[in-house]
Amino acid sequence: MITLFGQSYAWNDPEILLIGGAVLLLVALLVLILRAAGRSARAADPLMREIGWLAQRVQGLSDGQERLAGGLHHVGENQAVSQTAMLQVMEQRLAEVSRQMNESLHGTSTRTARSLGELQQRLETIDKAQANIEKLSGNVLSLQDILSNKQTRGAFGEIQLHDIVQKALPKDAYSLQATLSNGKRADCLVHLPNPPGPIAIDAKFPLEAYEALRRAETPRALQEAAVLMRGAVRQHIRAISEKYILEGETADGALMFLPSEAVYAELHANFPELVREGFAARVWIVSPTTCMATLNTMRAVLKDARMREQAGAIRKELAELYKDVERLSDRVGNLDRHFGQAAKDIEEIRISSDKAQRRARRLDNFDFEELAPQSATPIAPEAAE
Repeated sequence: MITLFGQSYAWNDPEILLIGGAVLLLVALLVLILRAAGRSARAADPLMREIGWLAQRVQGLSDGQERLAGGLHHVGENQAVSQTAMLQVMEQRLAEVSRQMNESLHGTSTRTARSLGELQQRLETIDKAQANIEKLSGNVLSLQDILSNKQTRGAFGEIQLHDIVQKALPKDAYSLQATLSNGKRADCLVHLPNPPGPIAIDAKFPLEAYEALRRAETPRALQEAAVLMRGAVRQHIRAISEKYILEGETADGALMFLPSEAVYAELHANFPELVREGFAARVWIVSPTTCMATLNTMRAVLKDARMREQAGAIRKELAELYKDVERLSDRVGNLDRHFGQAAKDIEEIRISSDKAQRRARRLDNFDFEELAPQSATPIAPEAAE
């Protein structure tokens, strides 16, 4: 490092090299001048002028060096100020970016926490649904176990029939497990009036034949299952017709209750001849839906029959009601006459009251002249004398 005019420069700085070159050049010229002075005195003046010019150039270089140093110092100060301002701006920007990142991270963490909470709730809901599905699967398996046994399947149909009958009819309109005169027991006996008379309902469920029909995958298996289905339904129709249709005791027909809409639909869709055979045997096949409709019709019949039974009592009550209305009319007439007489008496009392009020007013005003002609009696001449 070298210091010139209060400013430090490196040895390899271009300005230092320039100045050094100028000094070396000056020294070389001085040496040449001194050598030339020894040869020729006439060359002294030009050399002196050259030396003066070189001295001026050196002074100009020195002044330029000072101006350059001042400019470099000013540039350094400006650079320092610019760096300070830039650092401040960068710090502000970094602080703003940091704040935004913190807010973004906080919002992201909040949304993530919320999403995790919602996910947890959905997982809990899924777990509950899974538990319900497992429970339902267990119930379905239990239902399959029930339906696989003929006795439990019959009880299942009877329970469903009881529930439907209980909702459709009053309690005194039916009997469950009613025993007929032939010793046979009907699942339900509806006490309809004659005609048609009590009608029996039997709960049947040809599940094995229906399941075989559903499992059939080949035409041969389908044909065998259809034969099994026809045989099972025909057997049920024949048994109901023989057991629960008794002349003079029950109605001229009975109901076969199928506690399955699927079996009922299968019969009407693919086995219409069985339905016709049931009609011919006076056995009507019903499902839960059609059974409810049929029972509602029976309820209307029961209501109509009971109204006919009570028709005589109703007519008697109407006659008594007519008599009561006549008596009420007579009493209202008597009361009206009493009110008329009372109104007449009140009117006469009001007239007498008005007269008494006028007379009292005249007495209060000492108006005897108007009263004399009305109350004085004529005086005999002898009395006057």
